[in-house]
Amino acid sequence: MNNTNKIFKSINPFTQSVIAEHEVLTNGQLDQKLQLSELAFRNWRRTTFQERADKMKRLADILRVNKEELGLLITNEMGKILPEAIAEVEKSAGNCDYYAENAEKMLKDQYYETTFKSMSVYDPMGSVFAIMPWNYPFWQVLRYAAPAIMAGNVSLLKHAPNVVGCAKAIENMFLEAGFPEGVFQQINIDILQVENVIASDIVSGITLTGSEMAGSSVAALAGKYIKKSVLELGGSDAFIVLNDADLEKATTVATKSRMLNAGQACICAKRFIITEKVADEFVSLFANKIVALQQGNPLQFGIDMGPLARIDLAEKLSYQLENSLKQGARMVVGGEYDQCNFQPTLIDFVDVNNIAFQDETFGPLATIIRAKDENDAIAIANNHRYGLASGIWTEDRERGYALARRIEAGNVFVNSLVRSDSRIPFGGIKKSGYGRELSEIGIKEFMNMKSVVIE
Repeated sequence: MNNTNKIFKSINPFTQSVIAEHEVLTNGQLDQKLQLSELAFRNWRRTTFQERADKMKRLADILRVNKEELGLLITNEMGKILPEAIAEVEKSAGNCDYYAENAEKMLKDQYYETTFKSMSVYDPMGSVFAIMPWNYPFWQVLRYAAPAIMAGNVSLLKHAPNVVGCAKAIENMFLEAGFPEGVFQQINIDILQVENVIASDIVSGITLTGSEMAGSSVAALAGKYIKKSVLELGGSDAFIVLNDADLEKATTVATKSRMLNAGQACICAKRFIITEKVADEFVSLFANKIVALQQGNPLQFGIDMGPLARIDLAEKLSYQLENSLKQGARMVVGGEYDQCNFQPTLIDFVDVNNIAFQDETFGPLATIIRAKDENDAIAIANNHRYGLASGIWTEDRERGYALARRIEAGNVFVNSLVRSDSRIPFGGIKKSGYGRELSEIGIKEFMNMKSVVIE
């Protein structure tokens, strides 16, 4: 396959202007990147935690110093409002600091009580191949890269084609921070070249954040070539509101949870499951907050929501909305779109057979499902192929904890916005994937836990 003339275009979602064009690597160039990754790993794995931490701390500093410029790059490439983009860079820097400060402690030898001296030691696996999405182009990358590289691994990144500028910026910052060439490389490759990378003996593991379809394809290849994989896939997160919930607070968080990043996040709340007694009041408050959102130029001060990242995403969401209404849902507010600019939208009386319930709606479309009581609400929440995250709203914290134990998801937040945090394991079950990122659990995903016994 000859990729010499193929390019990826980075298109500003708000103006539809072409920002940049990026050439796809030829197979020969890709082989060179793989060889460099192998060479880098041989040396990087022998460095001390302190040496790695010093560089990771410098990377965090570089991110913070350049956060406005980097935020502008994110906004121009994928459309989120500038304050959210800058906050993403700051969060990414915090993750670098977290692993710089904690990696050595997380990976210390673990001893067992036996008649011999018995322990587990953690060895880095090698080169981690990452396939990352466009919706959080810095956070998604540094979420996996900081722990993997602090653990002594190296990484090859295939970023989404519309945020190659962000990928290049991240690679340049790794080099600026003093990481040796090859420790972190972004590789501009076509989807047809992905199998070549996974098949390579140089690659030891694969991590993917993306769609269910992409995850299924990559998991099949990982199985074919016997490679460790971690998948963070789709979500249709439930937001359960019970009779005793603080509706003012719940609707404020519901608006942020559904409309943050223009609704383009796996852990955005998507299915708002409200008990019948408070459903009318919740919908009224929620609708008023959605209507108050200001949508427009993501670089303009005072804008709450920018465009979707691509026109095809807006078209798909419009298709889902139209079919939801045909299947019995009722429009409350919103529903219109122009190119990538999709109005914040709320629909009511969605049932479990509706397309807006069954599918992941990746954009600013909120759906109301009315439940008879808390048991019905839990049953509705669990009646889905996805199991990434959920939220429960009740003034009774003990009740919230008991119900959280019944939810089928990798993450459950009670009376709070669902979010990822470096200190807490993150990941899903069912079709939302497997494995965990972040925390001590995340850094060990791409390590060889080797048992050592000394008689």
